[in-house]
Formats: sequence, structure tokens, C-alpha cells
Amino acid sequence: MTISVLLETELGSFTISVDDAKAPVTAANFLRYVDDGLLDDAEAYRIVTYENQNPQSVHKIEVVQWGYHTTDDRQAPYPPIAHETTEMTGLSHKDMTVSMARFAVGSAASEFFICIGDQPELDFGGRRNPDGQGFAAFGQVVDGRDTVMKIFAEAETGAGNEYKKQPVKFTRVRRA
Repeated sequence: MTISVLLETELGSFTISVDDAKAPVTAANFLRYVDDGLLDDAEAYRIVTYENQNPQSVHKIEVVQWGYHTTDDRQAPYPPIAHETTEMTGLSHKDMTVSMARFAVGSAASEFFICIGDQPELDFGGRRNPDGQGFAAFGQVVDGRDTVMKIFAEAETGAGNEYKKQPVKFTRVRRA
């Protein structure tokens, strides 16, 4: 089963199909943020391109990272979730896949990313994260790719400039 979620941003709208059958823990977490209105003021605050990521990054990726952006002063409202690897779910980081941002295994909570192009280094066994556990894919952009690409085009330039000076604002996120 999949659940559609419409995301409205200042650059247009896009729709995600959330796979709650294959990734039940991750999907439930995302939908909790949606249903509680916590993504209505989300931001696309990190846009990673081959050109702007840290030059020391050996395994380069391209993603748009967004969500309930946490900082030292703003913690996620809900605790982190268990990590559902792509090996467990059978999902992979293909073009327009939606996944959880994380540091360590079990640290994902309120921040998400969309793959620009296929990103196998983000799957279980991939080398982007040194622990080899990959990231937890749970959905796919099914409509509004043009909007996602408009957001991606807002990337900062220059090595080490993944974080946006002026994030792209989300205005409304609801189940469709």
C-alpha cells in the first residue's frame, strides 16, 4: 500500500508516494510529521551537488535535503526511529527516491532527502556512510519532478557550500 502526500513550496508543488508496506517504521514517522502539521514550515536547507560538496567526500551524491530542520536550539519533536535499511525494505535510492537523513544508525527523526539521479552509495552496503548501513528509503516523488528540479537548481555554488543561505520554504504538507 502507498499513501500520497502533497508538498507545496514557494517554487511549486510535488507529490510523494509513501510506501508504508515496505518501510512501515519510516513511513509512520514521516506521516506523523505530516499529520501533525510539523512540515508546513519545512525548508529545503541543504542541496548537495557533485560540485558543491566537501572536496574530501570520496563518494559524491546529489540530493535535496529538507524537513523539520533541527539545530542546537531546535530539537526534533519526536524521538529518532529504528533504522530500516534498504536490505530490509527492498527499496533503493533511485532517481526521486525519498529517504531519511541521519548521522548514526537510529538517529533519523525529522529530516528527509530526495535523490537526484540514482544514488546506490546511499543503499545498504553503500560507501557514503562509513557504517555501510545506508539510509532508509520510504517513498518516491510521483508528480512534480519539475518542482524538485527547481529546488535543486537553487543550490549554492563552490566546494563546501551544501547549506543554503536562504532555504527554499515549504508552505503546506498534507496527505493527498
